[in-house]
Amino acid sequence: MAKLLTLLQWADAHYETPPSLRTLQRWTREGRIYPAPELHGREYKVQHDAVYVDPSKKNLKPKHVKLPSKGTLLERLKHGEQASPLRR
Repeated sequence: MAKLLTLLQWADAHYETPPSLRTLQRWTREGRIYPAPELHGREYKVQHDAVYVDPSKKNLKPKHVKLPSKGTLLERLKHGEQASPLRR
C-alpha cells in the first residue's frame, strides 16, 4: 500500500504556491480532490497521485451512451407517451 500524505504535503508536491490548509480542507469536504482523502484522527490523508477536480469544468454527461430509440423515460413522461409493457 502506498504511503498516504497529509493535505499540506500533497499540496507542496503538486503546487508551486500551495493553497492554505483551510482551502484544502474545504476542497476535501466539497469532493474536489480525487480519490477522496480519508480522515485519520484529526487530519486528512490523501494518496500521492490524487488530483484536483474542478466541478465547473467536469463533463457530467457520459460520452458513449446510446439513448433509447423512443427517448429517455423523462422525455416520455413529459410528452405523455405510454411506457412499454413489462416482459415476463
